[in-house]
Amino acid sequence: MTELAEVVATSELKIYEGFDDMGLPEELLRGIYGYGFEKPSAIQSKGICPIKDGHDVLAQAQSGTGKTGTFVIGSLSRVDPTLKRVQVLVLVPVRELAQQIEGVAKALSAHMGVQVYSATGGTPLRDDIKAIERGCQFLVGTPGRIYDLMSRNIISNEYIRSLIFDEADQMLEDRFKEQVMCILQRGFPKDTKVALFSATMDTDVLEVANMILHDPVKILVNPENVPLDGIKQYYVPLDSEDWKYEVLCDLYQQLNINQALIYCNKRQRAEWLAEKMTAAGFPLSVIHGEMDVEERKRRMKDFRDGAVRVMISTDMLARGIDVQQVSLVINYELPNVKENYIHRIGRAGRFGRKGVTINLISKDETRARNEIQDHFKIMMQELPSDISKLDM
Repeated sequence: MTELAEVVATSELKIYEGFDDMGLPEELLRGIYGYGFEKPSAIQSKGICPIKDGHDVLAQAQSGTGKTGTFVIGSLSRVDPTLKRVQVLVLVPVRELAQQIEGVAKALSAHMGVQVYSATGGTPLRDDIKAIERGCQFLVGTPGRIYDLMSRNIISNEYIRSLIFDEADQMLEDRFKEQVMCILQRGFPKDTKVALFSATMDTDVLEVANMILHDPVKILVNPENVPLDGIKQYYVPLDSEDWKYEVLCDLYQQLNINQALIYCNKRQRAEWLAEKMTAAGFPLSVIHGEMDVEERKRRMKDFRDGAVRVMISTDMLARGIDVQQVSLVINYELPNVKENYIHRIGRAGRFGRKGVTINLISKDETRARNEIQDHFKIMMQELPSDISKLDM
């Protein structure tokens, strides 16, 4: 089994200070600057050109530091706009992330004449078929829907030049792994380049990386370097789980919240908490993976647009989702998978902005808190009594 300690970043990797220095197509550069990017983030300065230049890539980067821009720009630079076939395939765990990446890719390719589309479960299959047959070149999707389309021979692997796995560690968990492996077993051309991206790299990811990547460029950070420096992490020690609701209501009333995410581990708890707080007069919304697709889409749009300031969610929204105004994350429960703690708190510090995480810790969760602190070499401070001065 591959150990994380054995994987080291590729030495002498060139770092690019500006997008103009990367040899990108002029039409793509117009999209980059039109989107608002001014200079590459750390991962973009290292990761775009290896993809553009035709290398396999294994990349770990802090949440909120520009992973999406890295693989979208790198793979778009390899697209032939005159070839109306799928040339980039991006696999992600949830539809919200797929739609977000679709939006970024459409904006960045606005001057390239590239057709971008996202295909996810819960939407009519015929819409996906029409989009692909019309000449989709950049396709984002969830494993189940992509495998279905491949099985029906709607997607041809023949022209795919870039295969991207975002949130690779989650993609290789039990519920996705079989579908992902079935997709890989369908075979891709020899010149298809593969990139695995995630904020955390566990042994499952590294084992699969060893199987499917050929002499990859490795861009890694150690686990203790993953948490964002701009996110202050606090905890509230509680003798009983039953006290959490009252403490949360108290926090809600005292804090000047721009936008916030409250995390629960299961759908039932998220719905219960939302119903209880709504009945008490607190305006908020709730979202989870078992919700009707159109309802999820509507609630996510309301949250992105700022019509809803507080969202209760399961770990479905822990990864990759970029809502710029989120400044506070409250963990009503610590996640069952410790790596998800980093993904959750990353929602509050996008691209280096300041944010606050508050963890409600019952006695039963003390051990889990200590494990998270030890694993990521972080220290949660006890929440001060005067919380009105928290910098959010």
